[in-house]
Amino acid sequence: MLRHEFQPGRLIAGAVLTAAGVVYLGAANGAWATPWFAIVPMVCGGLCLAAVTGLAARAIRRGRSGRTKPLSGRGGAAAP
Repeated sequence: MLRHEFQPGRLIAGAVLTAAGVVYLGAANGAWATPWFAIVPMVCGGLCLAAVTGLAARAIRRGRSGRTKPLSGRGGAAAP
């Protein structure tokens, strides 16, 4: 399996949309009564939280990548 970078914004978005699906599933099965408009703030709030988390993660990654200096400019062998 190929490795990829961790993206916390997508994790939060997926968790929120899964939770919204579970709420609708519970309402459809009669486990509880959920009005149709209750999901809208949940999904919008979760997507906004995912966006803020994704932007924060991107800013952290950019800050870390700017601090490292390549070794190839120091006269040594270039990294593969």
